Amino acid sequence: MTEKPLILVTNDDGITAPGIRNLIEVMKELGEVVVVAPDSPQSGMGHAVTLNKPLRLDEVDMYPGIKAYQCSGTPVDCVKLAVDVVLDRKPDLLVSGINHGSNSSINVIYSGTMSAAVEGAIEGISSIGFSLLDYSYKANFKPLLPYVRQIAKEVLEKQMPAGTLLNVNFPKVESSQDIQGVKVCRQALAKWQENFVARTDPNGRQYYWMTGNFVNDDQGEDTDEWALKHNYVSVVPVQFDLTDHHQISFLNRWNFHVQ
Repeated sequence: MTEKPLILVTNDDGITAPGIRNLIEVMKELGEVVVVAPDSPQSGMGHAVTLNKPLRLDEVDMYPGIKAYQCSGTPVDCVKLAVDVVLDRKPDLLVSGINHGSNSSINVIYSGTMSAAVEGAIEGISSIGFSLLDYSYKANFKPLLPYVRQIAKEVLEKQMPAGTLLNVNFPKVESSQDIQGVKVCRQALAKWQENFVARTDPNGRQYYWMTGNFVNDDQGEDTDEWALKHNYVSVVPVQFDLTDHHQISFLNRWNFHVQ
C-alpha cells in the first residue's frame, strides 16, 4: 500500500487564523497533514529565528483528526522544529498560508509566510507560500480553494527543483468565476516608500509608527502585480540563492588588489 504524502502546514498569521484553517481543509484531501504554526501573529518577521529565549511547542486539539502544534516562535522556527523535533520523516510538501494580505513583489522579502516556505526549500522540501490580496480577518477564501488544491497537487506530483519554491498570490474576488486563470510571472520591481510618524508617550519619550505607500513603477505585463490587478492567480518561482550570477563576470573585471 502506497504511503500517503506527508504535508506540513504552517503560516505567519497564527494557528487560529482563518487562512490556515482553509489551507488545512484542502490539504486533508491530498495527504496526511501535520500543522506546526505560531501561537500568535508573526507577520513581517521575514526569516527571523529565535536565539535568545526558549521556544515553547505545545500540541493542541484544534483540528479534528489532525496532529497540530503551536509554537511560541517565528514561522521559520516552526519549520525548523517540525523537521527536527515533530516529524519522523521529511515532508513531501510544505504549504504556508493562506496569508491574509498579498506577498507579491518586494513583500516576499518581509513575509513570514514566504520565509517559512523558503526554510522548507532549504530543507529540501517542495514548498509553496499562498497569499490572498485581502487583509481582512473575514476574508473570503472559498473562491481560491480549487486553485490551492490544483497547484499543491501539481507540486506533489512533479516536485520542485532543488533550491526553488513557489510564491502564489490570489486576487480578492467574490467567486471562482471571477478568477481569469493562472499566470506564471516574475516578481514586479516595486517597493514601499515608508514614512515614520513621531509621537510622544506619557513619560515624554518619543516613539514612531511606520506608515507608507506601495509604489509600483513596473509596467511589465509579465509581473505578479499585473496578474493580480487583472484577477489572475500569480505564480512566481523563487530561489533562496541570492547570488546575482549575471554580475560575477562584471565584478571580476574590477581591481580589488591592494597595493
